[in-house]
Amino acid sequence: MAVTIAQSLLLTVALAPLAGAIVAGFFGKTIGRRGAHTVTILGVLVSFIGSAMVLKQVAIDGARFNATIYEWMVLGGLKMEIGFLVDGLTAMMMAVVSFVSLMVHIYTIGYMEEDPGYQRFFSYISLFTFSMLMLVMSNNFLQLFFGWEAVGLVSYLLIGFWFKKPTAIFANMKAFIVNRVGDFGFILGIGLIAAYAGTLNYAEAFAKGGDLARIVFPGSDWMLITVACICLFIGAMGKSAQFPLHVWLPDSMEGPTPISALIHAATMVTAGIFMVARMSPLFELSDTALSVVLVIGAITALFMGFLGIVQNDIKRVVAYSTLSQLGYMTVALGASAYSVAVFHLMTHAFFKALLFLAAGSVIIGMHHEQDIRNMGGLRKYMPITWITSLLGSLALIGTPLFAGFYSKDSIIEAVHASRLPGAGFAYFAVVAGVFVTAFYSFRMYFLVFHGEERFRHKPFPGEHDHHHAATPPHESPWVITAPLILLALPSVVIGYMTIGPMLFGDFFKGSIVVDAVRHPAMAEMAGEFHGAWAMAMHSLTTLPLWLAVGGVAAAWWFYLKQPAIPAALKARFAWLYRLLDNKYYMDWFNEHVLAAGARLAGVGLWKGGDVGLIDGALVNGSARAVGAVAQVTRLLQTGYLYFYALVMLLGLFGLMTWQLWPQVRRLFGL
Repeated sequence: MAVTIAQSLLLTVALAPLAGAIVAGFFGKTIGRRGAHTVTILGVLVSFIGSAMVLKQVAIDGARFNATIYEWMVLGGLKMEIGFLVDGLTAMMMAVVSFVSLMVHIYTIGYMEEDPGYQRFFSYISLFTFSMLMLVMSNNFLQLFFGWEAVGLVSYLLIGFWFKKPTAIFANMKAFIVNRVGDFGFILGIGLIAAYAGTLNYAEAFAKGGDLARIVFPGSDWMLITVACICLFIGAMGKSAQFPLHVWLPDSMEGPTPISALIHAATMVTAGIFMVARMSPLFELSDTALSVVLVIGAITALFMGFLGIVQNDIKRVVAYSTLSQLGYMTVALGASAYSVAVFHLMTHAFFKALLFLAAGSVIIGMHHEQDIRNMGGLRKYMPITWITSLLGSLALIGTPLFAGFYSKDSIIEAVHASRLPGAGFAYFAVVAGVFVTAFYSFRMYFLVFHGEERFRHKPFPGEHDHHHAATPPHESPWVITAPLILLALPSVVIGYMTIGPMLFGDFFKGSIVVDAVRHPAMAEMAGEFHGAWAMAMHSLTTLPLWLAVGGVAAAWWFYLKQPAIPAALKARFAWLYRLLDNKYYMDWFNEHVLAAGARLAGVGLWKGGDVGLIDGALVNGSARAVGAVAQVTRLLQTGYLYFYALVMLLGLFGLMTWQLWPQVRRLFGL
């Protein structure tokens, strides 16, 4: 008999962060700073403990849950409900979201200590946790869309948290608008499924997948399932920052650093990856949609990595790393290796949250300096931040036995085994991306923690630096370093511990569907897997490892031994540097072409449509027509009785003539 998870436990997991957000948000001034962080941390802690209990029941006892919690309304045969679906995929996401959120909550006590919006910030991040949990726990498209939009709304509030800062205002508007583009496609995909499947419930829609796969989209030669899946993926492109809807994520670094870790590394940006994995029964029916996913992910993985090489802001380097790694996850989805994609989602959540929080620790220790060219030699001043950053960087570049190695190498193997169109380019992109990732990651690491102590004279001073004397860096307080240590542990060991059951066991059984005949990548990988240790030993003879070593060695040589080389290359290839520094001119294109075109279209609709047609022709035009008719008819209203009598006689004569005219014609033969 299947074990069922208690509904009360699931409600507690989802609602505890919401309760903390409400208390901190509405009563923050009453309970003070200590009360605000206590109640929100307690709520997220309860959620994490509950998530851990759910994960244990799912992984060990095989427990599952899929039921409606509340029926909102019924429109014809379409039910709109709140419900939970808990299986291996959901349980893993619940644990990751709640754990990373808990670490960020604790870290925020130290990072936002002096900020006047302290209580508001805690309310926002707790509300975000609730929204993300509702997204991953949903069993229907309506609740999925609610969670999807809720995390987008809270991210808008968090990116623009410092709302008096113009760059933050611009960044949160940019994130909001770009995500609206993706969400338009997302809601179209949901609408197509609801219209043709007649349901918003996952299980019912998936059961009708075969029928959907036989329907041709009206007015085209495309299959309906292909159009629906591509529309859903457009939503993922916005939320998970895939090319060309990636432009919002680097600018979102204008928000406080804890947000970068919570939203833009571990949770919100992975919502698109989770969604596509959840929709695997539908995506498996369309090779065209999978090829689109594969190619878009490959472009993002490689070309966003190149941008990380020229960044000097410590948070932006990590941000472009996030973009590249999201591309890796998307490539795995396109290769039908959904379990590998969410496996990398999990490992990446830990080491990328670690790197963002470590970057925040460096910023605090450097007295709010963010330019890595003004750092150097911090290893002896910030030992805990240094060692945890090193561990996170080693995990990111795929060092054997570290978490990132198992997930990234599995992605490369899955793409190599894929037979879909675009797989060749995708394989090149993910392999070349290994070198690029290692190079920009250790460029940042070496410039920050090793070499000359440049913070004493700051070769690239900011606008306020000349007012302050150089102050030696210092290690951050325990509320900041403790989360670093707790995130470093899974960054090292979680891949080794979980690769077997997650990729080649039954952990995702029933959660993820793969057609092994048409998409054999996972089946081939399973035949070659002989354990986590054997996989690490085998990697010593493979190209990706030596590309990673080459990237680290190149960064060491360029930035520690021969720093004149990067400057010479920058001068020699100035055109390439400008291209990368301007982010392929995507922002310029969006602002001067798309936005300008939208403005012209808006002015045209306003002047031609609103002012000209609606106001001019329909509203004012009809008024003028009535006025013209009135001008003529009022001439007939003279006020003289003899005139009215004459009109009556003329009218009577006209009527009589009209009535008698047929007889007159017959009489005279006309």
